[in-house]
Amino acid sequence: MGRRRGIMSEEFKYELAKELGFYDTVQREGWGGITTRDAGNMVKRAIEIAEQALAEQQRPHGQE
Repeated sequence: MGRRRGIMSEEFKYELAKELGFYDTVQREGWGGITTRDAGNMVKRAIEIAEQALAEQQRPHGQE
């Protein structure tokens, strides 16, 4: 079975790694060097960002 294509772009993953504080580890060791907790936090943050974007799209224009 072939490898699944990732949903998150590499650029987005790097941005999340910087925000969450483990970018240096990724630079040194690659994605395999991060902890399971870091990976989970990255997914959690990506979901939060997606939910915020979706909520903004669904908000009627002119409402804050």
